Amino acid sequence: MDITDISLYRAMADELNAHPEKFTVLGECDMVLALVMRRPEGASGSDFAVRLRFEGLRCEGADEVDASEAPLADFYLDGPLAKWQAMFDDIVAHGAASGRQTINSLALLATSTDDVRLRGDDPMGTDKFSRFNQTLQEYLDGAARVAVSA
Repeated sequence: MDITDISLYRAMADELNAHPEKFTVLGECDMVLALVMRRPEGASGSDFAVRLRFEGLRCEGADEVDASEAPLADFYLDGPLAKWQAMFDDIVAHGAASGRQTINSLALLATSTDDVRLRGDDPMGTDKFSRFNQTLQEYLDGAARVAVSA
């Protein structure tokens, strides 16, 4: 699975939007976030970043952006491409993130730049991660369903 292909994130948005009954229990969500996947130094290609926009019970946008635009979001999750790949591999293997591969565990247990870290300039914005991380996790877990249907 190519996690640096914007079509994956759009397909996960379509998956989420096709099943509002699954997200009603989580409540409405209003957040703009970015996922930043850093390539190793010296690797070819630039870092990959996607901005996601959630409104109500839907993901209304999934757009590739320059990594330098990530701080414009309510919050962003920033980490090495290899860590992101491990999370997505776990999701596909198990149907959902498991153990320390959940986005909550990855972000909150981060201790170095080698981890996926929660970042943002506005405390009210970064608080949205805590309030809406289960919606984000359900969105990311959609990678398993998208991978099966692809």
